Amino acid sequence: MAADSTVSNGCKTTSLNGEPAVKRCRDCGEESDLPRVSRSEPQNKVTVVLGAQWGDEGKGKVVDLLAMDADVVCRCQGGNNAGHTVVVDSVEYDFHLLPSGVLNKNATSFIGNGVVIHLPGLFEEAEKNLKKGKERLKISDRAHIGKLSAVCLLSQTFVLFNFHQAVDGIQEQQRQQQAGKNLGTTKKGIGPAYSSKASRNGLRVCDLMSDFSAFEEKFRVLAGHFQTMYLTLNIDVDAELEQLKGFAERLRPLVTDGVYFMHKALTGPSKKILVEGANAALLDIDFGTYPFVTSSNCTVGGVCTGLGVPPSHIGRVYGVVKAYTTRVGVGAFPTEQDNDIGALLQSRGSEVGVTTGRRRRCGWLDLVLVRYAHMINGFTALALTKLDILDTLPEINVGVAYMVDGQPLPSFPANMDILSKVSVEYRTLPGWKCSTEGVRSFTELPPEAQEYIRFIEDFLQVPVKWVGVGKSRESMIKLF
Repeated sequence: MAADSTVSNGCKTTSLNGEPAVKRCRDCGEESDLPRVSRSEPQNKVTVVLGAQWGDEGKGKVVDLLAMDADVVCRCQGGNNAGHTVVVDSVEYDFHLLPSGVLNKNATSFIGNGVVIHLPGLFEEAEKNLKKGKERLKISDRAHIGKLSAVCLLSQTFVLFNFHQAVDGIQEQQRQQQAGKNLGTTKKGIGPAYSSKASRNGLRVCDLMSDFSAFEEKFRVLAGHFQTMYLTLNIDVDAELEQLKGFAERLRPLVTDGVYFMHKALTGPSKKILVEGANAALLDIDFGTYPFVTSSNCTVGGVCTGLGVPPSHIGRVYGVVKAYTTRVGVGAFPTEQDNDIGALLQSRGSEVGVTTGRRRRCGWLDLVLVRYAHMINGFTALALTKLDILDTLPEINVGVAYMVDGQPLPSFPANMDILSKVSVEYRTLPGWKCSTEGVRSFTELPPEAQEYIRFIEDFLQVPVKWVGVGKSRESMIKLF
């Protein structure tokens, strides 16, 4: 008889490998008429918005649109190294930790176990964007300290301490001195905080909410660990602990169990649940252009591990693609245009990082890269943003293949030495040389702009659902 079995109304239910088996009567062995375990599809599935390039694609704007009628809006990974800009009624909002969907006063914003929280930054952002309704902000007790109606829940997130940021800067300086090249991190302490998590000496919100003397002991050990590794690191442990003690009391009313909260949202009454990815596919710690990546999983798998969402509850996955390509910091960039074209894209697109203020490197749209992101994420549809930035160009190049030593590469290379050597095969498309900023439907777009969009769809075999031609909500054209 199977070990995992249950008794119900005198009949035994046996199961093999976790699958419900035939229910038979104990006495006669005949099949029972008792109802089987339900195999119906989950009622509530999450809609996911992810970056398909190196970040800065305009995910916040897409999330803002979808969040207008959402019940729950989630952040699943990253930290205050992310930067999302949303413009509503000519007012510009910049978000780093809070989900962009927090602007919907009737939605629940949920931030999951993959997120690293910098507490001073969190409270500063909440004060700025949640002057009223701070009861909408909830934080899971499993959250790591590293740095529904409308409730913002930060679940299972690491807390990022001030010394994590200091260590990030020291590490970048050491890389520059030892190898002559840094990684181009945001110096927000995200990497060191995730290192603490992986080393299992990190501290979580539940630690801060518990006995503070026990938390203090763990904190002193963690600070001493970093001071031993970095002799120039100066930490005022007593001052940080005093600050954290104050934060603990402000945090306490917001803390809840994120796993059970999310489970209830997924299995309870019908809800629209939206997940906002930070960073992007090519910055993913496992699938990105390593080592020039972030420290978390920015692809669809990070939704499951970062929120506690079972794979069966993943619904639509929307990829956000800029109409050209940008990258902040260092690392291989095959379609980069270090010339007048790149300067024009940078200027017209106001390509400056929201988090760091760094100028973004710019180049042509790279469909080899986006196809690779689609392989990992399985995009349902795309949002193509900032099409209007291309308005003045007489012709537009699109990267469609990589070559090394005259030979085509069959796939996106894992090795960055190879990626840095590739030459790009381009397809040249005609520009439209007129403004699209006032366009509000696909049919109003110039024929050349329509052709550009259809070319992207045909190459990727993924439909484009939205096209962005400006900063405001109204500038997002919905195709279907």
